[in-house]
Amino acid sequence: MDRPDWAPKDVDIEKASAARLYDFFLGGSYNFEVDRELGRKVAAVAPGVYDFTRLNRAFLRRAVAYLCDQGVDQFLDIGSGIPTAGNVHEIAQKANPDARVVYVDNEPVAVAHSDLLLEGNPNAVAIEADLRDPDSILGHEKTRQMLDFGRPIALLTVAVYHFIPDSDEPLALAARYRSALPSGSYLALSHVTMDAMGEQVRQLIDLYRDSQNPVTARSKAEFTAMFDGFDLVEPGVVFTPQWRPESPEDVGPHPEESAVYAAVGRKP
Repeated sequence: MDRPDWAPKDVDIEKASAARLYDFFLGGSYNFEVDRELGRKVAAVAPGVYDFTRLNRAFLRRAVAYLCDQGVDQFLDIGSGIPTAGNVHEIAQKANPDARVVYVDNEPVAVAHSDLLLEGNPNAVAIEADLRDPDSILGHEKTRQMLDFGRPIALLTVAVYHFIPDSDEPLALAARYRSALPSGSYLALSHVTMDAMGEQVRQLIDLYRDSQNPVTARSKAEFTAMFDGFDLVEPGVVFTPQWRPESPEDVGPHPEESAVYAAVGRKP
């Protein structure tokens, strides 16, 4: 497979990645044929995947806007993916030009393009690191320079934990990040589930098994457990289009077809 000029030298172009698949489903161009091939297979058995990703992205935008309204001006976005319209720093810095953002992803393509996008922006940086290594993120020089851990921080882990298998102890990871956040901080999460659209999600999981990022779906109770130590803000745990929609039309007649739970919590 030919390597595009824009692809970092250390990126694996032989195996599909979650970040590049997400970019493909959102209509982006920073993906490889191996990603597009798998993306087409996924869409053939789970045509709702385009809505899954679109509605999840819309939840992220609404969550960031809500957090800005609460006075939050620091954001740690882990699993940020490949830059696309409506990035966290664009929303946050429109509300507050001094808002600071740290993007984190373990996909070299995502980090490389984030670096390009952020050139000339002194209040936003990107680092290459993995959610499963909290110390490498929380203790990173760029993180410490950009974020003040003495003031509230919004931790965004949107559509990420379903790539963390049970063997990597997701609840312990969530607790480690919670312990690092000061009082008044927020956590925004979304996570794929088989509680709805079960057959499509099952087939999606089967196809993702051979990618760099296999998927583990979780129930509403398992998802809610990730907010231990946080007070859920209204409307609590819901499907992505139900979380503070801008209009009833945004919810539609079957919000459960998003197949993704979403919620935001505040640390007391």
